Amino acid sequence: MSGKPKLWISRELFPEWVDPIREWADVEAATEERAYSPAELKARLADVDAAMVGLSDRIGAEEVAGNTRLKVIANLGVGYNNLDIPALTAAGIVATNTPDVLNESVADYAWALMLAAARRVAESDRFVRSGAWKGSAFTRWLGPDVHGKTLGILGMGRIGRAIARRAAGFSMPVVYHNRSQLSAELEQEVGARYVSKQALLREADFLILVVPLTPESHHSIGAAELALMKPGALLVNVARGGIVDELALIEALRGERLAGAALDVFEGEPQVRAQLLEFDNVVLSPHIASASAETRRAMAMLAIENVRAALGLGEQAGHPPTALNPEALASRRAD
Repeated sequence: MSGKPKLWISRELFPEWVDPIREWADVEAATEERAYSPAELKARLADVDAAMVGLSDRIGAEEVAGNTRLKVIANLGVGYNNLDIPALTAAGIVATNTPDVLNESVADYAWALMLAAARRVAESDRFVRSGAWKGSAFTRWLGPDVHGKTLGILGMGRIGRAIARRAAGFSMPVVYHNRSQLSAELEQEVGARYVSKQALLREADFLILVVPLTPESHHSIGAAELALMKPGALLVNVARGGIVDELALIEALRGERLAGAALDVFEGEPQVRAQLLEFDNVVLSPHIASASAETRRAMAMLAIENVRAALGLGEQAGHPPTALNPEALASRRAD
């Protein structure tokens, strides 16, 4: 026994990120991306003091039942709907996430998806690669302009505000809906106007979803909401797949009510509904909105600092910087 705490990392990270950890912990790090069954997760968590996990690792009461060793689970992502926070708190296990460090990268990617869908970038790329391009056609490949159109944002947290700030460069008025209205100062800073959800759906030419997945937000964009959207509007989802009722979206696309959609997240990911693959006007990507080199490194570093702090190490010992349930630490100390 080395006397060092033991850390399991469920996702593949670059060795140069992992090797420094070995100075203060015994590390078992995945060398490939894979899915773990509930039984596998329970077995791996039972033998470690800390774990760094991904969004596909669903951890709740069953996975930590009887576990008296595990102190911290650090989620490599800002969303944490894969973690049962009340169950972890009851077990005295602190959970953390990686907010803020990915705001700008996700905002960049939301715009990339919106522009790609509007101007048919993915579709035309496939056309050229297929060898079908035999000459330019003046009336083909037409898509809507983005500049000057109305941008709608559902969810105006830090990522939503980063998306809104970029709209000024495209001379786009911005409307938004959120659980609570921003202060007048913040609204002025990002150039956005608060409206009801119904007004947001009716006014937006481009609607970007940036809300967390909760029981209340599940399928909050369904058939009724899609019916309220402007004919010819475009939907972008960089939030979570369950926000959108995909079957309702498919029907809206089949009816040509929407100009298209751009999706980085899916209800059953990594599985994607076959019907979505049928539409040339739908841009699909594999949940990579935060996948810039700088951002993914920052996410990993924040997760590592959370682990160190939860284990009582480093400058923030005992105070993980982005703990989701700091009360779990208090209950463990009380024990």
